Amino acid sequence: MQLPNHKTKIVCTIGPASRSKTILKRLIKGGMNVARLNFSHGSLEDQRENIHRIKSVANQLNQTVAILIDLPGPKIRIGNLQCEPLTLKKGHNVSLTTENIPGTESLISVNYEKLPVSVAKGSKILLNDGFIQLKVLEISGQEVKCKVMIGGQLLSHKGLNLPKAKMFLNVITDRDLEFVDFGLSEGVNTFSVSFVEKAADILKVKQFARERGKSIYTVAKIERAEAVKNIDELLEVTDAVMVARGDLGDQIPIEEVPIIQKKIIHKANLLGRPAVTATQMLGSMVENIRPTRAEATDVANAILDGTDAVMLSEETAIGKYPVEALEMMTKIAVSVERQQKTVGFASGPGAYFKIAAGRKKTSVEDVISMNVLEATHQLDIRFILAPTNTGNTPRRISRVRPDSWILSFCRDKSKHDFLSFTYGVHPVLIENKVDNWPEFLLKFIKDSGLTRKGQKVILTLGAGQSGGTDSLRVMVLP
Repeated sequence: MQLPNHKTKIVCTIGPASRSKTILKRLIKGGMNVARLNFSHGSLEDQRENIHRIKSVANQLNQTVAILIDLPGPKIRIGNLQCEPLTLKKGHNVSLTTENIPGTESLISVNYEKLPVSVAKGSKILLNDGFIQLKVLEISGQEVKCKVMIGGQLLSHKGLNLPKAKMFLNVITDRDLEFVDFGLSEGVNTFSVSFVEKAADILKVKQFARERGKSIYTVAKIERAEAVKNIDELLEVTDAVMVARGDLGDQIPIEEVPIIQKKIIHKANLLGRPAVTATQMLGSMVENIRPTRAEATDVANAILDGTDAVMLSEETAIGKYPVEALEMMTKIAVSVERQQKTVGFASGPGAYFKIAAGRKKTSVEDVISMNVLEATHQLDIRFILAPTNTGNTPRRISRVRPDSWILSFCRDKSKHDFLSFTYGVHPVLIENKVDNWPEFLLKFIKDSGLTRKGQKVILTLGAGQSGGTDSLRVMVLP
């Protein structure tokens, strides 16, 4: 067995720049843990081919790669442009229309019929993640006349955001549910849900899958002010969370995004929910072979915040250097992980459960994870062996960030794959029933080539019921 050189999980968006088998192979060998498919782009046939290729290459390399289908949600986008990139110049006027026409410098279509009702004179309209800003001058029928306050280049189907406007959209669209159905038919069961506002949005997607006899994992994308407000109820029902900073930075003051990111990651850590940090992490590598120093620092700080995974979007989907972007991400992760003990994680779950407020909420599983952490510090433990029925035990141990790798042994393929989102966990699929876990794991770790005689490992055990881990054992390898 060969372990990755980084414990932070890396999500790569697969697109035209990365969908070939050659590039997929390099990404998987380079450390991609999760392949994200953005269903806002491409045909279903393209996405079906992507799924089959990812599975084929991962099987060929004997690597675990989870597949994440990103549901588009009610994303407001501009339509097709006659020529692109289209340059909108500061001070010029441009009209937005709900009519489906090829866009020009003076008239651009928008896929939101209620646009004239949602905005008012003086409203701000943001395009392309807020890099282009418009101010509404007047509204007439289907058209909204605007002045370009901040100009820039625009491509077809780029996003449009309406800060503080009343929206007339269903968060979970019929198209989203069609994509869930498609994903289930292709053996994918992890979906990121865009523009969620409340717990009911997540529950609607889960119920849709249940009605088809399936159980799914959801990643709630936090990109609306309402989601930030309702973060606690969202974390109770979702399986993971993504801090999607692009649209979030248009919905709330951009200067508040860093603190909100930290708060969301901390809350997710306490509950054992994997947290993904996304959007423009190495954005300059879409065009350049190296990131900016600020981008490298951004990735490092997200890891220090306690994020389980960091995500590449355009960098690997359409960028010039998809493999190099992944390699840079792994280098940053390796460097931070090697030194993070010297710079903190003082506000993480390990510290929380030692204070009065945390002790009041401590469960048996929390105590086990804290004792595992203490044992790794005192006994120079290289590996934590964690059999699991649900994935909860390895996720709880991961929260406290032990230096040791967590080898998680699971018989359920879907639960096994979802552990690809969790920091420091290396999932191992067990196909046969195990009657004696200590004996099985002792033989496994000896045969793996990862250890030598006399080394210590920790084994977590339970009575066998779901969520029943209640003890740990330190074993010395003979």
